[in-house]
Amino acid sequence: MALVAVTRQRGVCCEIDVKLEPASAVETAGLLKALADPTRLSILAALRAASDPVCICDLTAAYDLSQPTISHHMAKLRSAGLVEAEKGGIWTYYRLADPLPSRASALLEPLLGR
Repeated sequence: MALVAVTRQRGVCCEIDVKLEPASAVETAGLLKALADPTRLSILAALRAASDPVCICDLTAAYDLSQPTISHHMAKLRSAGLVEAEKGGIWTYYRLADPLPSRASALLEPLLGR
């Protein structure tokens, strides 16, 4: 009995339409990673509700987390383009990015409401 080798070429059974460009997928995944942490999502809700920039000292008190931990979360949010920071003396003050990237705004609306 002879063995017959079956060869299949990858991706030849049907064609699919890939609508999301790789760069856009990377950007969206980065945004989703930033939003996937409960503390970061809660911080974004707090910043959204705040009328003025919020001091990192107030965030450490509100979340009962160390300043380095809050700074880590804020760095993730900054790199995702979700928050802006400004120095005031020894403290850093944060606010939502203005404007928020359109993709971020579209994701945050249903998550945080208004």
